[in-house]
Amino acid sequence: MSLRSANIERIDGGFFDVLVVGAGINGAVSAAALAGRGASVALVDRGDFGAFTSQESSNLVWGGFKYLENYELPLVFGLCRSRNRLMKAYPDNIKEIGFLAALSKDAPYAPWFAGLGATAYWGIGLFGTKRPRLFDAEAVKDEEPAIDTRDVRGAIQYQDAYLVDNDSRFVFSFVRSALEAGAAVANYVEVVTARRVGDRWVVTLRDTDSGAEITTSARVLVNAAGPFADGLNEAWGVDTEHRIVYSKGIHLVVPRLTTTRHDRVLAFFDDTGRLFYVIPMGRRSVIGTTDTRVESPYTEVTDEDREFLLEQINARLDLPRPLTTDDVIAERCGVRPLVVTRGTGDQNEADWTSLSRKHEIERDDHEAVVSVLGGKLTDCLNVGEEVCHEVAALGIPLEKDHGTWYGEPAAQTRAEFYRQARLMRLDALRTKPDTEPLTDRLWRRYGRRAFDLLEAIRADPAMGEDVMGSADYLRAELYTAAEAEMVVTLDDFMRRRSKIELVVPDDEIDGSEGLNEVARILFGDDAERRLAEYRAGKQAGRRPAPSA
Repeated sequence: MSLRSANIERIDGGFFDVLVVGAGINGAVSAAALAGRGASVALVDRGDFGAFTSQESSNLVWGGFKYLENYELPLVFGLCRSRNRLMKAYPDNIKEIGFLAALSKDAPYAPWFAGLGATAYWGIGLFGTKRPRLFDAEAVKDEEPAIDTRDVRGAIQYQDAYLVDNDSRFVFSFVRSALEAGAAVANYVEVVTARRVGDRWVVTLRDTDSGAEITTSARVLVNAAGPFADGLNEAWGVDTEHRIVYSKGIHLVVPRLTTTRHDRVLAFFDDTGRLFYVIPMGRRSVIGTTDTRVESPYTEVTDEDREFLLEQINARLDLPRPLTTDDVIAERCGVRPLVVTRGTGDQNEADWTSLSRKHEIERDDHEAVVSVLGGKLTDCLNVGEEVCHEVAALGIPLEKDHGTWYGEPAAQTRAEFYRQARLMRLDALRTKPDTEPLTDRLWRRYGRRAFDLLEAIRADPAMGEDVMGSADYLRAELYTAAEAEMVVTLDDFMRRRSKIELVVPDDEIDGSEGLNEVARILFGDDAERRLAEYRAGKQAGRRPAPSA
């Protein structure tokens, strides 16, 4: 029986303290925190884990430097503390990075004034990063030759952090944590009906892959459906003081634009006065994001979106030739669920682009529902703790929080893995230029499970071979994904457990001999069907099912 099937069997007919609906970052971290404190927890999502908003982020872990201009000092302070905490808990996954903001003559702030803001930001962040720096135009060119400095007055560099791997894989790390703490979790399981019966919720669920329906019960529901939270609350008869509005953001993934001397984010003001970024992603660069008000959570990159970002970056970088749509390897497009107070005209209380990514957590005592509204990756640990507080207030007994539900393994465990990897000369298996050592990559992705990968490679050297050439994924990793990562569709692996789709052009993927082997390892006898579904979905440009 597969891991997913075993978990669905546990959920069917079960009675849990808490059922968490939605497995984006908010739902995954809520399930991990609750299970880590002794609650019996079930977590479901009608799509894949981290398959909607949580897979479309900028991969940045930051304190919200831009929120300073609206004097949201408490929010910035809280986000900076969260950023510092995540960097400490995930030293191999979340790393400090510089943001070099080039200021042209048309920029809203002079370099000296921006420098004051960067210094204040450093202080508000409790000096948890390297100190900011100020550059004149000549120094900017020396620091990053890719920047066109003809119209640049100067620049500042402040520090934040970023996810080295992809965002949805980070979400999955909390799903794994919840599993290890005893939670029952399942992707592609949707809520059909939910009704309050006495002291519990009775919920009918459907496995969207097989069509089978099951029933489960829980004392408390946690609504972590992200952009779909309002609709879920309406179906459950739950009223909240806040609601969600949508802002669409897009990113374009292109070949690396900046020097490989060191990783650094470039920041620019676009023609509308809003910041956008060039973010490193290994051998690629990510350009974005935009900020467009939309009425639906279902979005796509339009020709206008694409042309706008390409025009903005071409005007600000000194490139051998202008970027065109032919250079775009992949696109990310999603909505940010922004929180506003209910009431007529509430979305107009502030300028649209000034709305922050704060979160609100509301508790309905009568219905025994906790709603998580808004938020961002940076604040995820706070969300988990706050959800625990509200669930405990509804009468669910929780153990003391020892912080075991998040973070990387202990330094001694890491040292032992690196010792064993050196003895077997793991990094000598890789001869490609500009790729990180295998030891670093396997430890970052798998933590303690990376020891099993070493054993597999020792037993069979073929397990240490790349399956898809430029995709940089070992055969042993495929077997691990098949066994332990609840991969239901090929897109789950290609887009979320890995970031192959984000860094390898579609024609290279589809023309790769390794793609067939990937499907065979992941799905066995079902490989042909899953491969056909994947190719049909790519051709149709179909988006994954939403979290709810």
